[in-house]
Amino acid sequence: MIAPPSAAAGAAARTRLDGLAKPLGALGRLEDAAAWVAACQDSCPPRPLDRVRLTVLAGDHGVSHDGVSAYPREVTGAMVAAMVAGGSGANVLARQHGVAMQVLDVAVDADLGGLGPAVVRHHLRSSSGAIQREDALGVDEVRTALAVGEALAGEEVTAGADLLLLGDLGIGNTTPAAALVAATFGVGAEEVVGRGTGVDDTALAHKTAVLTDALARVGRRVDDPVERLAALGSADLAVGVGFLVGAARAGVPVLLDGIVTLAELAVAEDLEPGVVAWCAAGHRSTEPAQQLALDKLGLVPLLDLGLRLGEGTGALTALPVLRSAVLLLREMALLADLAPGA
Repeated sequence: MIAPPSAAAGAAARTRLDGLAKPLGALGRLEDAAAWVAACQDSCPPRPLDRVRLTVLAGDHGVSHDGVSAYPREVTGAMVAAMVAGGSGANVLARQHGVAMQVLDVAVDADLGGLGPAVVRHHLRSSSGAIQREDALGVDEVRTALAVGEALAGEEVTAGADLLLLGDLGIGNTTPAAALVAATFGVGAEEVVGRGTGVDDTALAHKTAVLTDALARVGRRVDDPVERLAALGSADLAVGVGFLVGAARAGVPVLLDGIVTLAELAVAEDLEPGVVAWCAAGHRSTEPAQQLALDKLGLVPLLDLGLRLGEGTGALTALPVLRSAVLLLREMALLADLAPGA
């Protein structure tokens, strides 16, 4: 079991929130967010979230050959290049909010060496297996990916992060993500499949059939989280699972993005109970699998804007809300100081 955030600091934050110059509960879910940060930092009031770092994990997926996405798989490598050049949506928001950002080629099916060694330093393989016909990875590859993810989180913590953001990039990645959610919580494909990049009704039905075949192929192997990642995940998703475990072990909170990061959290919590307490949901995406995972994990997202871009953009958009919650708890006057007799 991973050690939880500080219950004492969380309780102190609740007490302070109740004493602020406002009606009880008037700040709504901002109060929950502020108390969560205080508990994670073991500090009341919490420190401002000034050192925020985003890691985007990129990879291709075998299912992208089977019509589950509205875009060709070549877009993955092109978008990694766009991120390195600073032109993605995530880059725009990261600059706006002062977030240090890195993108890593974990399993992109393209030669991205020209983008620099920092991008490809953890390239584990080119794409992952088509999960409706074969395993995505070998078990040893999963263990390697988990170790890489945990090491990446450690690097970000060492760099001084007081909040981590996790993003994803990869055509077809909502299919293995939905598969992992379905397998983790024991539901059928029809309960988790969404439109991803915006597929039409015919492609949505096909995507559901692909996922149904994948779940039927693996059977009860999915009871074990490592086997689940091998059978239904991908290299980049497995690295994401390790990243979340590493962050929780280090005691640094994570603001999550959409369906991919929620799928990673679902597996991480199964692998290492206690991870979820260190995570907050940035936003509610349009994917049914993300909503199911949010409900099962007991997370309420900060925003609901209909976002489905990925890349960490939902977490980046939610970041100012979380920062505002912390500053209100830190800097708002206490009612007892303004009106001692109240």
